[in-house]
Amino acid sequence: MRCIQDRWSHREKSNSRCKCPECGHRFPSKPQLIKNTTLVDLVRDTESFDTGRGKTNQHSGESKQALRSPQKRPWSCAETGSPLCSRHSSSLDVYCCTEELVICAVCASAEHTGHTIGAVKGERRRKEEELKNMQMKSKQNLQEQKKKCKKLQTTLKQIQEEARNTEDYCGSVLASIIDALQRHYLSVKELIAAQEEAAAAKVRTSLQTLQVKMEEMKKRRAELDHLAQTDSDVYFLQEWPSLRRLCEKDLHPHREISEDSLIAFEFTKRAVDEFGSRLEEFCDKEFASISQSADNEQQESGGEMEEEEEEEEDDDDMQERCEARSSECHGLCGVNNTLTEQTVEPKTRADFLQYACVLTLDPDTAHKDLAISAGDKKVRLGPPMNKNLPVHSPKRFIHRRQVLCREGLQAERCYYEIEVEGDKAEIALAYEGIGRKTRTEQSAFGGNANSWSLDRSKSYSVSHRGEGIKLTKTPGHHRIGVYLEFKKGALWFYEVSDNMEFLYRLEAEFTEPLYPGFWLGEKCCIRICDLR
Repeated sequence: MRCIQDRWSHREKSNSRCKCPECGHRFPSKPQLIKNTTLVDLVRDTESFDTGRGKTNQHSGESKQALRSPQKRPWSCAETGSPLCSRHSSSLDVYCCTEELVICAVCASAEHTGHTIGAVKGERRRKEEELKNMQMKSKQNLQEQKKKCKKLQTTLKQIQEEARNTEDYCGSVLASIIDALQRHYLSVKELIAAQEEAAAAKVRTSLQTLQVKMEEMKKRRAELDHLAQTDSDVYFLQEWPSLRRLCEKDLHPHREISEDSLIAFEFTKRAVDEFGSRLEEFCDKEFASISQSADNEQQESGGEMEEEEEEEEDDDDMQERCEARSSECHGLCGVNNTLTEQTVEPKTRADFLQYACVLTLDPDTAHKDLAISAGDKKVRLGPPMNKNLPVHSPKRFIHRRQVLCREGLQAERCYYEIEVEGDKAEIALAYEGIGRKTRTEQSAFGGNANSWSLDRSKSYSVSHRGEGIKLTKTPGHHRIGVYLEFKKGALWFYEVSDNMEFLYRLEAEFTEPLYPGFWLGEKCCIRICDLR
């Protein structure tokens, strides 16, 4: 240090710039020199270590030569007990904080001038504190991700439950309106299914991504634990930078799923609810107008015949006004019935039970493979229970596993329920003249002009004249309700549980009594419910 100060003092007197003898950098003025005590201590320790090693080595004279020419005598970890510099065969006791490298003292003095350096053991202790902090953050982050995972799973369940609730809600609003709205009801169900699929798909994708990330974090945590337990300082410092970058990447926040994933269902319910309110307001207004018109007409009429004629005209005017207004009220087109008739239609199960009828199976019509029991209330596949039945009854179905009831329905309103056990069954109403002997559609329920059928399997469908319509609803309960308005020419099918879930409505001009009938698939059993 004194040597270079003397040299710079001489150059200062000769008005020459001071120049570093190592790198050749010129300074505008004489710099103030400060001894790097850390580097001096490291060099001194390294020299003393090399001297001690040389005494115990059979080639003691080669230690200094190895420092100058490492290619001639490289040192190994097996000989020294610690890693050595591959270039200078010196102990790797220095850590360059600037470049995050483990180096020897010679490398530090020759190639890392101006860098922040320190002892390996000291840096190990400092880095261990960083590792502990990273372990703590990783653990906390994993716990947060678990909470988010549970939250997403709850959201997914809420989406599915809300989708079901929305379907039921929309069904209760739309199913009470005229048959023309049935197409809109199916459209609404498809919309809800699409909303459910879209919302659930986002949550499932996020959930899957989060689960993958959690698995990676668990692996990273295991690597952190392994690195924390290693005894090799060099291995620790070599592996820590890359592992730290990966852990910091894991700490980046996961993109949250919007909490408004259920809002689409809420909008659907609000829209349908508003529609129902407008329809109710429309009906109240029209009925008030109709009542006022009827009162005025009655006051002006002079006789009963005239009053009846005027009432008929009022009814016609009412229907025309209803149809005209319906076209303006969000798709209320195709009204086929008066509003008076709509208001008296049953809605709850208690309403339907007022029109319950008594039915019994007719063994003379049953196919030979059907067994009737329980007071002619139950039918299943099996040998006939009554061996005395005529084999060649003219009323018996020969080729199809079908059976009719004794009672023909032609009252103004009739309602009955049946329970189905098994996968496949048909619930039908047929004229007495339906075919019994053929293998063709003339003997099949729903395959001709003499019968109407609800087919129950993995899904529902209705058929008449051989033409079927597949419903979007899938069977959820075993009990089926059938409601008939004979004079009106309307037939409703419901799935019965705690509520009456509308399935389909058929319209026809019934000309003779309708006999309830059933077709049974394999392992199927049908029972007529006692409602009185």
